[in-house]
Amino acid sequence: MSQGIITYIIIGITVITSFSAFSNVDLLNRLIFYPVDIKDRNELWRFVTHGFIHADVQHLIFNMLTLYFFGRQIETTFAFLFGNPYVYPVCYVTALIAASAPSYAKHQEDRYYRSLGASGAIAAGWLATIIFDPWQTLMLNFFIPIPALLFAVGYIVYSSYMSKRSMDNIGHDAHLYGAVYGLLFPVVFKPQLISYFLEQLKHPRFFN
Repeated sequence: MSQGIITYIIIGITVITSFSAFSNVDLLNRLIFYPVDIKDRNELWRFVTHGFIHADVQHLIFNMLTLYFFGRQIETTFAFLFGNPYVYPVCYVTALIAASAPSYAKHQEDRYYRSLGASGAIAAGWLATIIFDPWQTLMLNFFIPIPALLFAVGYIVYSSYMSKRSMDNIGHDAHLYGAVYGLLFPVVFKPQLISYFLEQLKHPRFFN
């Protein structure tokens, strides 16, 4: 399978579905993460489908750009590590579920709570890259270089803090639990990656 093809497929499906939902409220309501309907009507597909729709074009572009840059990397790494190209999409889909499960537990009686977007799965993907290369350079806001490990720590701390405050409409719970899931997913199947990660930490490099 060509490098990055699964990432391109996920992006394509997400863009098509998101644009369809922009102009189709019924479709949006059918796919959005709505804990009350999951509980009362057993609409379990919402754990996954909410990740393929977005609030607006800006939200969609930001998530898809992030997925484009990190998705191809983790897709290639997973294919090499596990010898199977389909481990990556399994990680992506299950990350959507894992990232939204805490929100379901918290909001299953809240008829005003709804969420959408691929952020939880995307956070899982790029956090997984930390296991393999914690000192890689990330470009914060696309132009400020920062070691991935430091960014990951800051991201988790910030998401945890904002999740507790709940003062905006951003799904910080999904960001937090998606990130944690991304760290856990590869080491569950390859526990030896923990030793590899710890060894990488001994050899810091900056802006290489």
